[in-house]
Amino acid sequence: MEEIKVIVADESHIKYVDTILDTIEKAAKIRGTGIAKRSPEYVKQKMLERKAIIALDGDRFAGFCYIESWSNKQFVANSGLIVVDTYRGHGLAKRIKRKAFELSRERFPEAKIFGLTTGEAVMKINNELGYRPVAFASLTDDPAFWKGCESCVNFDILQRNNRRMCLCTGMLYDPHEHENNDNQPQK
Repeated sequence: MEEIKVIVADESHIKYVDTILDTIEKAAKIRGTGIAKRSPEYVKQKMLERKAIIALDGDRFAGFCYIESWSNKQFVANSGLIVVDTYRGHGLAKRIKRKAFELSRERFPEAKIFGLTTGEAVMKINNELGYRPVAFASLTDDPAFWKGCESCVNFDILQRNNRRMCLCTGMLYDPHEHENNDNQPQK
């Protein structure tokens, strides 16, 4: 097996969009967890904007994540993290997430980076990168971000709680809290 490359996606990776979306949907069904669905056009745009990370084993799709800025670039979300099941358990999610974190810091150095997750493995990775669990009130208040949650099976929970809580854990990396550490994530 070739070395898996974790790189910033571009227009040459658009051919993987349907595979990415199918992989995300299947994983959500198996885990029984909520996930915000994204259109093929949205994922393509992330690639064209160079705001997506893709992992490839040769020409085989192995994993993906994308970034999006919110609230006038004060916040950046790392979303859509997925690893093909045959590649799980080898640290690939951590490599993808680290690359998305680095891309976020490079493109939006002053922004707070956040994510929502129900997955313990993602929480652990986020913690290693310097994220901390926070109340949803500490995350972006941009209605466009929260609109993305409407396609999640748990949206009714978020809505019932006036967007204060859900089954997801909100996690936040604030670069200003890490200024003395040169904004470097923990290893």
